[in-house]
Amino acid sequence: MTTRPARTRLRLRPQGVLLILCGAALLRIALFSELYLRYVKEGLRPYLVVSGVALIALGLAGMIRRVHEEDEQEHEAHEEDAHEQARAEHDQEAHTGQDHSHNHDHTRNPRIAWLLTAPALALLLFPPPALGSYSAGREEARVAAQGTGTFPELPAGDPVDLTLGAFASRAEWDTGASMKNRTVRLTGFVTRDDDGTWYIARLLVTCCAADAQALKVEIRGAAAPAADAWVTVTGIWHPTGEPGSDTARPVLDAASVKRIPAPSDPYEKR
Repeated sequence: MTTRPARTRLRLRPQGVLLILCGAALLRIALFSELYLRYVKEGLRPYLVVSGVALIALGLAGMIRRVHEEDEQEHEAHEEDAHEQARAEHDQEAHTGQDHSHNHDHTRNPRIAWLLTAPALALLLFPPPALGSYSAGREEARVAAQGTGTFPELPAGDPVDLTLGAFASRAEWDTGASMKNRTVRLTGFVTRDDDGTWYIARLLVTCCAADAQALKVEIRGAAAPAADAWVTVTGIWHPTGEPGSDTARPVLDAASVKRIPAPSDPYEKR
C-alpha cells in the first residue's frame, strides 16, 4: 500500500483563535494607529509590533496540522467505531438506569472554550480609552525637585507653555518665585472634586499606564468644563504658601479656558 502525500489542514481551535485576536489587537493599536500611546511609551512600539506578529504566528501554527490522508481515513474509521460502541453502551446503560452524564462534559467543554475569544474580540474592536479623571482622583502625586530651591528663569515672552509637572514643581518648591507675574499656558483633562473645585490633570508615566501618577493643577476664576474634557488654560500662578510647606499647592488663576481635541499621546513623560 503506497503512502499518499501529506497535505496541510487548518483546524479552528479556541486557543489559536484567541492568540490571533490578541495579536491582531496589538497590531491594530501599534502598527496601524497611535492608540498604543494610551498604554505605553512611544519607544515600546517596536516590541508591541513584534509581539503581535508572534502571537498571530503561534495561533496559526497551533491550528495547522500536516497529516497523511491514510491516517485521516483510519482516524475517521476509528471515530465511527467509537461512536457505534458509545451508542451501544448508552443503550445498555439506559436499561440499567446508570447515570453517565459526565460523558457529555467532553462535548461541552470545547464549546465553552470559545467564550474565551469574546474578550479578545472586544479588545480588537473596542480598545480601552486612556486613563482619565477617575485615575487622577485616586492617584495624586507630587513629582519634581527634591526639596526647595531656586529654579531657572522661564523663557522670555508670554504666555509660556509649561507641562503640569513643571508648573507644579515651581509652585510647590521654587523659593525664587520664578513664575511670579508670568502668564503660563497649561494643557490637560478636566477632573473635579465633590465640592466643585476643578483641576486640569495629566498622568505621568515612566514605562506604561500601569505605573501612571497623577499631576493636578487647581483652576480658579473660570467655570469648569465637563469631566475628562481636554482643555488649554491660560492664566497666572496663584501663590498659596511657603515653598516646601503643606500649604504650597499648584493653583492657576485662569484668564481663558479653551476646549481642544484629546491628543494622541495623553501622558506626560519623566
